[in-house]
Amino acid sequence: MPPAPQDDPSGAFWVGGGSGTAVLVLLGAACLIALSGIPGLFLGRRSAAGERSSAALHLIGTAAGFVSVLLAGPGWAGTAPPPALSFAWLLPWSRFSVAIDGLSAAFLVPMLIVPAMGSVFGLRYWRQADHPENGRQVRLFYGLLAASLLLVVTARDGILFLIAWEVMTLSSFVLVATEDEQAEARNAAWVYFVAAHVATLCLFGMFALLGRVTGSLALGPVASGAAGLGTLSAIFLLALAAFGVKAGVMPLHVWLPGAHAAAPSHVSAVMSGVVIKTGIYGLARIASMLPDPPVFWGSLVLVLGVVSGVLGVAFAIGQHDLKRLLAYHSIENIGIIMIGLGLAMIGRSTRRPELVMLGLAGAVLHVWNHALFKSLLFLSAGSVVHAVGTRQIDRMGGLGRAMPGTSMLFLIGAVAICGLPPLNGFVSELLIYLGLFHMVGQESAAGAAGAALGALGGGALAMIGALAVACFVKVCGAVFLGNARSDAAARAHEAPPS
Repeated sequence: MPPAPQDDPSGAFWVGGGSGTAVLVLLGAACLIALSGIPGLFLGRRSAAGERSSAALHLIGTAAGFVSVLLAGPGWAGTAPPPALSFAWLLPWSRFSVAIDGLSAAFLVPMLIVPAMGSVFGLRYWRQADHPENGRQVRLFYGLLAASLLLVVTARDGILFLIAWEVMTLSSFVLVATEDEQAEARNAAWVYFVAAHVATLCLFGMFALLGRVTGSLALGPVASGAAGLGTLSAIFLLALAAFGVKAGVMPLHVWLPGAHAAAPSHVSAVMSGVVIKTGIYGLARIASMLPDPPVFWGSLVLVLGVVSGVLGVAFAIGQHDLKRLLAYHSIENIGIIMIGLGLAMIGRSTRRPELVMLGLAGAVLHVWNHALFKSLLFLSAGSVVHAVGTRQIDRMGGLGRAMPGTSMLFLIGAVAICGLPPLNGFVSELLIYLGLFHMVGQESAAGAAGAALGALGGGALAMIGALAVACFVKVCGAVFLGNARSDAAARAHEAPPS
């Protein structure tokens, strides 16, 4: 039998006995990552020691983070209570409460991997010697952003969640505005800032309603019958608006293309690979807390996923800026994840566990897969931009000969993002396809409307895949094949190993 929670006089409690160590290790890892940019502030503006110490601390923190996920294994695997720590602190109506359950662990893995790889990439992409005016700033806020992600997905108190959310938002704002001498970067940063704080206002409303229903700001299950359908729907819709903005769900995506294009490429990889996934995490967390969900909640999420997926890839095809094109593909893949999440929510509403299993497994696996192949694509694009000095696809060409390693890695990412076998994008999309086929082919409490939604989702996934193939055939051909279309492309060279 799993051990029971234990209280002590200080108001702290541990769950799962020794597995509570996992939470302390994770908090230590987050502190190391958050402080990784501090040593560089005391070194010269052109000193390489600062950037190396930042990357080293970040990698050590990442290793500690993986240790914490492994220590928490019995908790997120369901054989013991999730490891947790909770104690009273100075803020009113709040406790410092963190826990690592299955949903948190699933998001922690990519949130540890992608920023760590970006920190290594940045050693040569954003060298301190080449960027003395903002190199230290980038590393300081990069570490804060990466650490805040870990706290967002493990916080179990509304106030603590909002604090971590705001640190994530402000760090992203500063990083998008890194090259603030350029009007494009300034405009993208301010659009992001406004959109992110509209989302935060929605979160305030959501937590206010949750607190009224449950009597606390703890992120835990809401008892059945604690509130009427109208109140629960208001909570869900506020969550959908807030987390939809962060995830870049259409039509709430206004900030995403500009911000991802303007930020340094390793920052773009983190924002696209993991930051926008906090929106998916938040929506999944709140949806799992609310009792007795009606079918229209999942149906709305699925339809928004279809719209985001189809329009995201359609807009991507028309882009001439390489990073902006990849940003629109982030919207496309968020749409795919939303289709899977909506499928799981419909399965929960109609009491069809196979839909819950296939939809949630496909959505969470696509969170991992997108984090890997999209960060690979953004870092490869960063290598191209570093070599050519422009993001304009029309000024590239012929780079496959000068940059064979980068071109091969970009091709691997392209095949994966198109959902082609045998790479990882195919596997997660296949799970979602299977769930949608189940909706169409079997009787459902959702009736004909459920079958229609399944057909809509399946057709949309097929269209998304076809358009993605067309887009990346164009991109790979225009960037890496043919002849150089500018002097910079003709002089291009392979990226450094880091």
